[in-house]
Amino acid sequence: MGKRKSEMSQQEIQDDIFQKKVFRRVGKAISEYGLVKAGDRIVVGVSGGKDSLALLELLALRRKYKLIDFDLYAVHINVKELPYMVDHDFLDAFCKELEVPIIYRDINVDFDRPSKKPACFRCSWHRRKTLFQITQELGCNKLALGHHMDDALETLMMNMLYHGSICSMPASLSMFDGALELIRPLILLKDEEMKNYCRIRNFVLEKENCPHEDATRRKSSGDILGQLEELNPHVRSNLFRAMSNIHHEYLPQKIVK
Repeated sequence: MGKRKSEMSQQEIQDDIFQKKVFRRVGKAISEYGLVKAGDRIVVGVSGGKDSLALLELLALRRKYKLIDFDLYAVHINVKELPYMVDHDFLDAFCKELEVPIIYRDINVDFDRPSKKPACFRCSWHRRKTLFQITQELGCNKLALGHHMDDALETLMMNMLYHGSICSMPASLSMFDGALELIRPLILLKDEEMKNYCRIRNFVLEKENCPHEDATRRKSSGDILGQLEELNPHVRSNLFRAMSNIHHEYLPQKIVK
């Protein structure tokens, strides 16, 4: 970054083009779904993984270039019972460079307490609840999460396969009688694109990963999407578009008595 184009290698030029593509895609999501408006106060949930780091940087860049005037805060929730660990030095320096204040909060999930819910669900629920609380404490009106297109598609698959319903992750969700809006500015980007962005930006990721992250229905749903992609390379984009292109008259409809 900062080099003139004549001084850049072919790979650097390609990486620069790709970064601009990602930036534009986030802008498209913000515009099409009305995710960010002037005067917003936004909390970004930062897990320390590639998606949340990219989300924070991309939103900070939009603010830096004065595309929209809004306030931005980063929040990291640490679950004390898990070995999952972020690189605090990197995260502090990263947020300082972006001129975004960061708040850390430790919580307990009590995994030993008997529950029918899987560990990942309970952990996610407690972290989300704490994010809601901190968003309120900061007087913010929006909470931004780093979910991308693949996350939405995996959720769609899980709900169809295990719950018999068609629902997923919306780009925007009004909560608590309109007091808070949950937004997902990465919704038009795929997981592979986020991995590539992370590689280009040289993000320092978690020091230790969650031990439960591979033993989930979400991973199984992701595997199914991978198998479908072998049949049609455009399956992810098509499935995502299908969620906004529903022909109700060609679906079974029960008669309401």
